Amino acid sequence: MNDSDMSDSARNGSDSNGGVRDDYEVVVVGGGPAGLSGALMLARSRRSVLVLDAGVPRNAAAEGIHGLLGHDGVAPATLLARGRAEVRRYGGEVRDAEVVGVSGVQDRFTVTLEDGRSVRARRVLVTTGLADVLPDVPGLRERWGRDVVHCPYCHGYEVRDQAIGVLATGPMSVHQALLFRQLSDDVTYFSHQCAPTAEQARQLAAAGVPVVDGPVAELAVTDDRLTGVRMSDGRMVPRAALAVGSRMEAHAGFLGDLGLVPQEHPSGLGAHIPGDPAGRTTMPGVWVAGNVNDLGAQVGGAAAAGAWAGAQINADLVMARTQQALETMAATARPSNTPANQADEHHAGHDHDHDHDHDHDHTGPGSAAEFWAGFYGEKQPWTGRPNQLLVRELTEHPLDGAGTAVDVGCGTGADAIWLAQRGLRVVGVDIAPAALARAARAAEAAGVADHVRWACHDLETDFPAGTWDLVAVSYLHSPVAFEREQVLRRAAAAVAPGGTLLILGHAGGPSWAPEAQVDFPSTDAVLAALDLRGWTVERAERRTVALTAPDATAGSRPDTVLRLRRTPIAG
Repeated sequence: MNDSDMSDSARNGSDSNGGVRDDYEVVVVGGGPAGLSGALMLARSRRSVLVLDAGVPRNAAAEGIHGLLGHDGVAPATLLARGRAEVRRYGGEVRDAEVVGVSGVQDRFTVTLEDGRSVRARRVLVTTGLADVLPDVPGLRERWGRDVVHCPYCHGYEVRDQAIGVLATGPMSVHQALLFRQLSDDVTYFSHQCAPTAEQARQLAAAGVPVVDGPVAELAVTDDRLTGVRMSDGRMVPRAALAVGSRMEAHAGFLGDLGLVPQEHPSGLGAHIPGDPAGRTTMPGVWVAGNVNDLGAQVGGAAAAGAWAGAQINADLVMARTQQALETMAATARPSNTPANQADEHHAGHDHDHDHDHDHDHTGPGSAAEFWAGFYGEKQPWTGRPNQLLVRELTEHPLDGAGTAVDVGCGTGADAIWLAQRGLRVVGVDIAPAALARAARAAEAAGVADHVRWACHDLETDFPAGTWDLVAVSYLHSPVAFEREQVLRRAAAAVAPGGTLLILGHAGGPSWAPEAQVDFPSTDAVLAALDLRGWTVERAERRTVALTAPDATAGSRPDTVLRLRRTPIAG
């Protein structure tokens, strides 16, 4: 959905459903400092942006925020209220709502709310923070954020010079004790179920921090104040404050449909949703910022990350619109009778960056190798986005246990990279070295170079050795004559037992030029070219794909999806 896809009512912030808008350029999930900072950056860039906030900030129990220049000591609720007002000042929207699911693909995400409503978004910024998982010690949760604290920089000054205890929960607890020792001469280390190593014991002794061994039974509280730590053997150790390191778990269960699940943080302190330095996740169109990604970020760091992610999302949308304009220029600039234009007609408006090599429904000059070498030698304005029909098919119907894939006729690699980002080991195959060189650079930039191998093959004469859990053959439409059925049979032979063959193709011309110059094969014709003994046809469908026409209006094109599964080996 780009600007031209949005109705007038959507631009004006309303629709036919009671005046409430339901589509945005960006939806921000999470209304803390990271989310509001990202939304502020986007709103000031004149983006339509919605912030959805479940209303359970991590620091709700704290009396004030500390270490944030210009706002030290401000109550968390006050800071958020100011942030909401600033976002709204620039036209952004903020709603109190809990998100329970995100589905779809880049430019067409659906964000589902707890009450069953949903909104659409081109991009999603996730800033839902984390949950602190505390040891099972009675009294700990009730005092959390008051006289039970975790961060010497957030709360240390407020408990300075008091009798401070540090409840050990992991290898970082000794470091925590040393930091609190800077703030008080009376710091005690409770080993609980995590005794210090010999070296750590020497460090604590050198810093003047005594160690109390044995499990902690409960906290002692008098007149709503922490007064001590009771050990399981009955000992009472007087303390006025207790520091404890929690295990930090990202709030991200609603991202499961996108294949984004929390992963163990390199620090060992909890689980997060990984992202690159700009906040991009492995799912195109989804960014993360704040504690959902960076477990140790304080309010200032989370806000900065949110602002940076917001700026990057705006830049991404700018470049997407610019790329679309370049494609429109390219699609309308060439004479209609040249072979190059025949190829470009297949590309116009698609979300994939290539139409693959070897379906030769035209008779054109030269060999396939010569044609595609010249074709990819030019500066083609591909979007770099994966084929939307492949993404839709494998998102709606995920592969079961697949670990390897081959992308037949991979072009400049967007599909292969998308598969690699979902954990598959991929081989991208194409006839054009120039295309493979671009694909390799794109994989490096996407951080998946170790998961994709590029192989140059003329599929008329050879095919990469081996078998794969998924063999994807997408849009083999070309102006150079070729034995198409032979390639399909070789692709089928490369599917491992129990694996999937996915064949995607056009079924006709786009809505703005329905008189296709190519006799696109039907699914029946494709099936007739294959030996179906030992195969199950899981899907043979005709689908309508949304496109953007050369004049920037909404368009469409009929495509076909053929999905077959090879019978597993018995036993």
